[in-house]
Amino acid sequence: MKRGEIYRTRQRIPERGHKPSYYVVVSRNFIVGCKDVSTVVCAPVYSEILGIRSEVLIGPEEGLPRQCAVRCDFLTLLFKRRLTHFSGSLAASKLSQLDAALRYTLEISD
Repeated sequence: MKRGEIYRTRQRIPERGHKPSYYVVVSRNFIVGCKDVSTVVCAPVYSEILGIRSEVLIGPEEGLPRQCAVRCDFLTLLFKRRLTHFSGSLAASKLSQLDAALRYTLEISD
């Protein structure tokens, strides 16, 4: 597991309408790779695209069935064991967009 990877959960998430969902790992690689840490921060992926600055558009190029949006406004902590179905990874350009969206979301100036 690495930062920028996209996983689908096998468990049904109540906050996501009781259905499996896609998430992008946003925790830094040190945390992701640490065996003593059982959770990672993730950004959920939604099929509805709002076109706001806190979103990053992803789609089939990243392993998803259709065009979607990573929503950085709804960061969540998930157990690593819930992220079971690897779907794809963000390219370097998409990781840069994710970083910009996270800075905007968290109101971190450059």
